[in-house]
Amino acid sequence: MKILFIGDISGKVGRDMLQEQIPTLKEKLSPDILIIDGDNSANGFGITEKICQEYYNLGADCITTGNHVWDQREILSYITRDSSLLRAANYPESAPGQGACIKTLSTGQKILIIHLMGRVYMPETLDCPFMVADKILKTYQLGSNINAIFVDFHAEATSEKMALAHYLDGRVSAVIGTHTHVPTSDACILEKGTAYQTDSGMTGCYNSIIGMDKEIPILRFTRKIPGKQRMHPAQGDGTLCGVFVQTDDTTGKANKIIPITIGALLKNTEIEKQ
Repeated sequence: MKILFIGDISGKVGRDMLQEQIPTLKEKLSPDILIIDGDNSANGFGITEKICQEYYNLGADCITTGNHVWDQREILSYITRDSSLLRAANYPESAPGQGACIKTLSTGQKILIIHLMGRVYMPETLDCPFMVADKILKTYQLGSNINAIFVDFHAEATSEKMALAHYLDGRVSAVIGTHTHVPTSDACILEKGTAYQTDSGMTGCYNSIIGMDKEIPILRFTRKIPGKQRMHPAQGDGTLCGVFVQTDDTTGKANKIIPITIGALLKNTEIEKQ
């Protein structure tokens, strides 16, 4: 199975870059499934129903979120009607929406997509992502009753991301980190067959501070005075970041992982047709 994941979309620059690059990526990579992290899509804070529909029109099969999932008030009701829009599975069960979904391909193959959020340096008080993953995986066994399992782990600490990946190694196809908006250079396949990258990076303007216009964050760091002004996404040339993972049809384990970077400022990936 070929899985294409696009990292945190940041504002309109990120959405425009997605719109521009997805057709080419589809042509070159021929993904069976497209997953998009939309946590910062709506002017940097959360996502809306309209933006979700934009992503589905581009071919997205599933949209994950993160710590900004509730920033747009309309999502509280919309997420209960859209089973392809995920909030973290380790929110309380009483929270609106769901943290995992299954997608069935035209071939009959099935992929389980799990969205989890870290607890180290994160503002929310959530259930343990390790134990929540265990609970979900009691029902689904890779290579048995599910063909692939993809985990978007939205977390701050690199150690927590790496720990979850090794904890789940061999039990899921891929653990890909999001949230820090900086693509890491550690894409690999772990010893038991799980593809891993600490952070996929964001899709947005990299002439910024993690996607935001530089002025207000710098003032906050230098003056140490909480600002009343709301940060807003940087404007400028965009860069798309993501990860391509290919799995074995029999075992569900990964046999290929390719970090993807296309656009301004960062070194671009030479993408060969798959």
